[in-house]
Amino acid sequence: MSSCKQSFSYSTSLEGIASYRMSEGDSIGDSVHGKPSVVYRFFTRLGQIYQSWLDRSTPYTAVRWAATLGLSFVYMVRVYLLQGWYIVTYALGIYHLNLFIAFLSPKVDPSLMEDSDDGPSLPTKQNEEFRPFIRRLPEFKFWHAATKGILVAMVCTFFEAFNVPVFWPILVMYFIMLFCITMKRQIKHMIKYRYIPFTHGKRTYKGKEDVGKTFSS
Repeated sequence: MSSCKQSFSYSTSLEGIASYRMSEGDSIGDSVHGKPSVVYRFFTRLGQIYQSWLDRSTPYTAVRWAATLGLSFVYMVRVYLLQGWYIVTYALGIYHLNLFIAFLSPKVDPSLMEDSDDGPSLPTKQNEEFRPFIRRLPEFKFWHAATKGILVAMVCTFFEAFNVPVFWPILVMYFIMLFCITMKRQIKHMIKYRYIPFTHGKRTYKGKEDVGKTFSS
């Protein structure tokens, strides 16, 4: 009888210890997982500040592109002075060319809309309803991606591993050929489907001026 009581008390104490450890683990988990870590809060705050600056710079198109061109000039001067990292520059040029083609292309390819009446299409006649040109890559995203590409290429110039020896005139020739072929294909696409990748604004019509004489009674 005493052995049964001892075993019962032993099992009860084990259950109590297990429940205590589970409750303690839950409290520790809440303290760890309930609040984000310092690193997570730091990067979250940094991302919010970065997004806030991007939102503020949205209306200043000319200033943004002037800064990007200045950064591109600094990068080219650095590559010229270092006499290296030509393969990085070539990759940057190809990346910017792809962004530019996406910037000139409509969001909906007209070749896919020829046999379908669904969705908006580009106006092809003068008296047709006005539809603004919707790009595949908007201007702000084009600028943002191009600027980030220049910054990444700039960082690569600080690492010797990216300085692959190559005969740079061949890369220049390849890039010029690729640029000409790509732009020729894009211009043919624009001529075939009769669209211009720029919106000049909706045409406004003025009413006839009242030139009649007024009679006073």
